[in-house]
Amino acid sequence: MTSSSTRPANPIDVEDVRIRVNAALAAFMDGQSALLGGISPQLVPAADALRDFLLDGGKRLRPAFCYWGWRAAGGPAGGEGIANAAAALELLQASALVHDDLMDRSDTRRGLPSIHRRFEALHRASGWRGDREQYGASAAVLLGDLLLIWCDELFLRSGLEPAAVLAAKPVFDLMRTEVMLGQYLDVLEPVAGDSTDEGALDRARTVLHYKSAKYTIERPLQVGALLAGAGPELVEALGAFGLPLGEAFQLRDDLLGVFGDPAVTGKPAGDDLREGKRTLLVAHAMRALPAADARHLDARLGAPDLAAEEVAALRDLVARSGAPELVEQRIEQLMRESLAALEAAPLADERARTVLLALAEAATVRKY
Repeated sequence: MTSSSTRPANPIDVEDVRIRVNAALAAFMDGQSALLGGISPQLVPAADALRDFLLDGGKRLRPAFCYWGWRAAGGPAGGEGIANAAAALELLQASALVHDDLMDRSDTRRGLPSIHRRFEALHRASGWRGDREQYGASAAVLLGDLLLIWCDELFLRSGLEPAAVLAAKPVFDLMRTEVMLGQYLDVLEPVAGDSTDEGALDRARTVLHYKSAKYTIERPLQVGALLAGAGPELVEALGAFGLPLGEAFQLRDDLLGVFGDPAVTGKPAGDDLREGKRTLLVAHAMRALPAADARHLDARLGAPDLAAEEVAALRDLVARSGAPELVEQRIEQLMRESLAALEAAPLADERARTVLLALAEAATVRKY
């Protein structure tokens, strides 16, 4: 999809962004940890937990797309400012994950205890009074909120020109609003939606767009481009590339959430079934299964007493429905749309086109 004169993608291009973002996060957390410790020594466990959560080696996908949106608009390769601004997206991601794990009752994140479980364990080990689960939940809400505050702080104090930050801030704010509303719709669907009705697929797509697709790729690209002074044509072109790619990324994640290897995903096998996620994969399965099987899947999805054997049985139902094949076909269609848009996009830096192609492939070609 790139011109013959463009050099092939170099993994160093992507790894360099990860290193710079990690350094920006570490420097930011040095300051925030000192702030928390200065307020009270009782806040040191909170500072340590947030540092561990942020610096645990995540994919840094959103910062990468932000940075290469910046380069696509002609932003220079170096400088701490863009690394800081891109790192702010990782603080937003961490905030969302802390809250998401609490809402989904997830025990682990990337193979480590989720934040609410970590603070439950601290309560237990310290022999404190009261309900340790409530304490863990309260800590997760407050620390997730703190990360959300910090993402704004790091973005505004990135060191980039104030006019550039001001130009990008409306899309940065829109991204945060969209992901919160997408998350709310995701919480609403299991309690108010009918997974077997005609609107289930449309509702699943809406959640997918706003909880993940826009927030993971489209908006980070556009924020980075606006920070570099991009005009409306490029911003729109990056959206045409990023939105279908973001949808394909989430569909791949949905497949991994049901069929993924825990060694790869860092979460228990079939975790999305335990959490009751009403994804497009599940919506397709509900429509394709015989009525009795669809009702059973609907009734048992996310049940508190779901044992490992029943998770495996539900996973088999989804597999037999043919839904995974439909999702794979949709991923292929979305990738064609996304890469065609990338090919046509008026990028200021051809290197950005090559690296964005490599990032697209990395985001969607992930194995179970």
